[in-house]
Amino acid sequence: MTDPNEIPNVELPHETEDVPSDFFAAGVLWLGKFFSLLFLLSMTILIFEVVMRYVFHSPTKWVHETTIFICAICFVFGGLHAVSRDGHIRIVLIYDYLGPKIRRRVDIAIYTVCALSTAMFSYAIWPTVFGSFFAPSGEFRMITSGSAWNPPFPALLRAFLFLALVAMTIQFALFVFKLLRGK
Repeated sequence: MTDPNEIPNVELPHETEDVPSDFFAAGVLWLGKFFSLLFLLSMTILIFEVVMRYVFHSPTKWVHETTIFICAICFVFGGLHAVSRDGHIRIVLIYDYLGPKIRRRVDIAIYTVCALSTAMFSYAIWPTVFGSFFAPSGEFRMITSGSAWNPPFPALLRAFLFLALVAMTIQFALFVFKLLRGK
């Protein structure tokens, strides 16, 4: 007879290592370590602001926009990171019951649609990115936030979003080519 107060030994899932499927994914996953450190930098900057504001009564102009920018690029990168890990959302209710051949065809269809979608998003955002860096006359000028500090973060964030979308397109295309080659 078992003791009713005994806690059952339940195995918890182990954290798995990211195993890149190709050279591109390996580079993205490696960059993920850098972006994870940016969240720590953001936290450190916020702590600095709290100390400056409430201990020294000397608030800063730059902390709020800087932390928003850092967190925004980290969140955008998170999408690329998830794609490179093949960790995007699937409806597994049906997917898990498919045989290997049908699952491969479904994967090819999913990755093709995703590659086309991210390519179209990249194409659609390009005029905005270009306009963020160049005036209509062709002169280089980056749009800025318009705040008292006025950093060029809006232009930089748009450019980063464009690059992440292009990288997602490449990653999805690599998945398709890999599946078409039978790997």
